[in-house]
Amino acid sequence: MSLSQKTSEKMTNYRWTICAMLFFATTVNYLDRQVLSLTWKDFIAPEFHWTDNDYGTITAIFSIIYAVGMLFAGRFVDWMGTKKGYLWSIGIWSVGACLHALCGYATELWVGAGSSDALIAAQAGSEVVLTIATVSVYFFIAARFVLALGEAGNFPAAIKVTAEYFPKKDRAYATSIFNAGATVGALAAPVSIPPLARYFKEIGVGNGWEMAFIVIGALGFIWMGMWVFMYNAPEKSKHVNKAELDYIEQDSKDEAEAPVVVETPAAVEEKKMSFLQCFTYKQTWAFAVGKFMTDGVWWFFLFWTPAYISDVYGFSSDTGTAMMLITVLYAITMLSIYGGKLPTIIINKTGMNPYAARMRAMLIFAFFPLLALFAQPLGTYSYWYPIIIIGIAGAAHQSWSANIFSTVSDMFPKTAIATVTGIGGMAGGVGSFLINKGSGMLFTYAGDTQMSFMGFSGKPAGYFIIFCICAVAYLIGWIIMKALVPKYKPIVLN
Repeated sequence: MSLSQKTSEKMTNYRWTICAMLFFATTVNYLDRQVLSLTWKDFIAPEFHWTDNDYGTITAIFSIIYAVGMLFAGRFVDWMGTKKGYLWSIGIWSVGACLHALCGYATELWVGAGSSDALIAAQAGSEVVLTIATVSVYFFIAARFVLALGEAGNFPAAIKVTAEYFPKKDRAYATSIFNAGATVGALAAPVSIPPLARYFKEIGVGNGWEMAFIVIGALGFIWMGMWVFMYNAPEKSKHVNKAELDYIEQDSKDEAEAPVVVETPAAVEEKKMSFLQCFTYKQTWAFAVGKFMTDGVWWFFLFWTPAYISDVYGFSSDTGTAMMLITVLYAITMLSIYGGKLPTIIINKTGMNPYAARMRAMLIFAFFPLLALFAQPLGTYSYWYPIIIIGIAGAAHQSWSANIFSTVSDMFPKTAIATVTGIGGMAGGVGSFLINKGSGMLFTYAGDTQMSFMGFSGKPAGYFIIFCICAVAYLIGWIIMKALVPKYKPIVLN
């Protein structure tokens, strides 16, 4: 084949197939997280006599384990490599998801109950009920421990794959696409998980929730089989031709043509950044602060919205109204798929560098969550108002998330991307721990004491307080990020 033929060949688009795989993995990731939030209130709590504080403890510990896991998962993916690292990650979390199904049986054995009916029939306020609740919480924490360790690897691996398969100008958009898997997972969850649990309960397979964990958890093993055969580094993939590889590697070529070059791009990328060295850069801390301030907001909406609908409006998770409300909520968050496109539009119109364009886009997205200040007051007129507002806030979060992830690949060498992403994920997990544990304690206290806040009493008052915190988190996070890294400053290892 002549040179002219080679240069004029039509570019393949296999990078978008890989992006679709990342989307599928993220969808499964969020489905696995959602099984508990959609079954605990109406299926699990009656069996184990849980309070909001018990559930808050489980979700909070999941968050902190996820946070610690993120700290090391990124380093693990950088060390193991993208293909193997991702396989290990999704394999572990799929096992963890399925392990939840054994928690009921383990609790029965521990307390000496003959069946789940015996657990349910225990007298409220008795010592037996306290034992059942405590033991079951510990078993679920153990299962969530395994789930969190595996799930911690998803985003570091996905961001690393995005950096391998996309040039900088396309990374935020690609990230917004695979990150939309979180929304699709959350969207599919309410219309699949409660009906699954109800179906298996009606046919006598446990209390239903057990099989919901198993069926959803098994999806991860299907993904693993596909990944083994579909993924390879772009320069080694038989599905990526020369034209597409040149497009993917355009940033390296631009850097090679720059007038001042200390080292070749290949030499720079071969160098490793130590784990502790990552903490010496303000760029790392800016990313970590942004994640700490905002990840907990998304996780609060993810874990507590079904309980909010049940507590405030009286719709259990398997009712048609509750499923419709949650479906509409996450359908609205699907608007976030366009959030990753905004920086590209800004770059094309203004010529800004990627970091400056992303920060401008993130500032725009930071204003939308302020609507959450009105969620609870407007909810007195119709439950649709808070659902729509939470959906808009969720869309803003996912748009923010797609861009904040891309700031890492903008400023760090590829060898450190997963590690820094993991550090930021750890910070986000700590924030999620605080808001989930705090919410559980607050809601239990508000319900027991009928506390008042801004004209609301009981649990609605508690939700109003958390909504106010969620509303301002993004603007505060953006201001701190901008103060730490006011201008685009990529890191070059010498």
